[in-house]
Amino acid sequence: MDKDVIVIALGGNAILTEDPSAQGQQKTLAKSVKYLVDLIQQGYRLVITHGNGPQIGNLLLQHIASDSKTNPAFPLDSLVAMTEGCIGYWIQNLLQNEIHQHNLNTNVVSLITQVVVDEKDSAFKNPTKPIGPFIMEKQAKEKMKNSTDIYKEDAGRGWRKVVSSPKAIRIKEIYSIKALLNQDQVVIAVGGGGIPVVEDKQSNFYGVEAVIDKDQASEKLAEQLKAKKFIILTEVDYVYLNFNQPNQRKLEQITTEQAKQFIDEGQFAAGSMLPKIEAAIEFVENNPEGEAAITSLENLGKLLNKQAGTIIKKNKNFIS
Repeated sequence: MDKDVIVIALGGNAILTEDPSAQGQQKTLAKSVKYLVDLIQQGYRLVITHGNGPQIGNLLLQHIASDSKTNPAFPLDSLVAMTEGCIGYWIQNLLQNEIHQHNLNTNVVSLITQVVVDEKDSAFKNPTKPIGPFIMEKQAKEKMKNSTDIYKEDAGRGWRKVVSSPKAIRIKEIYSIKALLNQDQVVIAVGGGGIPVVEDKQSNFYGVEAVIDKDQASEKLAEQLKAKKFIILTEVDYVYLNFNQPNQRKLEQITTEQAKQFIDEGQFAAGSMLPKIEAAIEFVENNPEGEAAITSLENLGKLLNKQAGTIIKKNKNFIS
């Protein structure tokens, strides 16, 4: 199983574009899943993860707006579960329909996934994970005056609410995911980074107020599965140096050491490309036989044929 497992982390643009309605997001996903069927046809065992930043932000705002004694707002871990279930259902339904159109004999399963984090993680004292819609700086500062919410500027695209984002330690349902893969199922898991839970001394698990970074949690999943490839899909075809500058340069194949050097040079924005690069490095260093890649959804097929995308490996022997 291990050698032909691919973990694909869907970027937000695969779900949400101009239309934030349920119908609009499903319409975008219907186009997105078409790119995944090729991988199933090629015989890969597929695990799909996805983000939920805009969705959970909007849901959180809805709960806050309607909060009352008779209609209390839910905690953040429950909201993560809601968005994971909702988006997972959309992908499951649309991908299964697409598979049926190609007469393929496989099923799609969406698994609500708990991800274990450390309750002493320093992230709980320093919220950094952006969720919800982008707003103007003036709006953000006004909101911070009237609440305990924290807003930060996000990669030049506007201001967003930020929450705690502890590191994923392990995927609690990893054995269930492996069992489903062994049954030749396509698995959707770790949606929105998974539901953050902590373990007590009696080995009981409890949800906590946080959102785990989708790419970091997806890496942990790929690592535990010993996946052959870990592919992070985003809005750009390649990772670039000096992004959006006159001297912009695309990266096609880099080592983890080179990637670390670029991080030290400040090449990657903290709110966008940096967590993707860090996840790719972590996967490759913990799974030296594996390969990480970053590209756009539209170039997924080209990536597998070495015609597009940025590939990150442990050393310079780019053979596979």
